[in-house]
Amino acid sequence: MARENPHFLAHCDGDAVAVAVCDVEPGDAVVGYLDGTPTSAVTVASNIPLGHKVALQDISSGDQVIEYTLPIGTASTDITQGDYVHTHNVRSARWQNSVA
Repeated sequence: MARENPHFLAHCDGDAVAVAVCDVEPGDAVVGYLDGTPTSAVTVASNIPLGHKVALQDISSGDQVIEYTLPIGTASTDITQGDYVHTHNVRSARWQNSVA
C-alpha cells in the first residue's frame, strides 16, 4: 500500500496547528508529523491556502496556540478542530504587546 502524501505538516504530536503543504479544500485531509509520529486525519471546514494553518484540536478563546511545542499566539475566538487558523482568530505572540 502506497503512503499517502500529507496535506498538512505539524512539527510534533501535541501541536495545536499544522501548516498546509498545498491548497486544501474542505473535507478529509492527512496530517504528517516531522517528529515521526504516525500520520493522522483532520476534517477541514473551509479552504486553506498553501502555507496557512489548520487547527488540529479545539482551542478556546484566550488559550495559547501551540506550534513547534511553543506558544505562537493566543486564540481571539473559539477555534474548532479543522478550522482555518490565521489572523482573524489568533493574535500573534510576536505582537502581543502591540496596540490592537
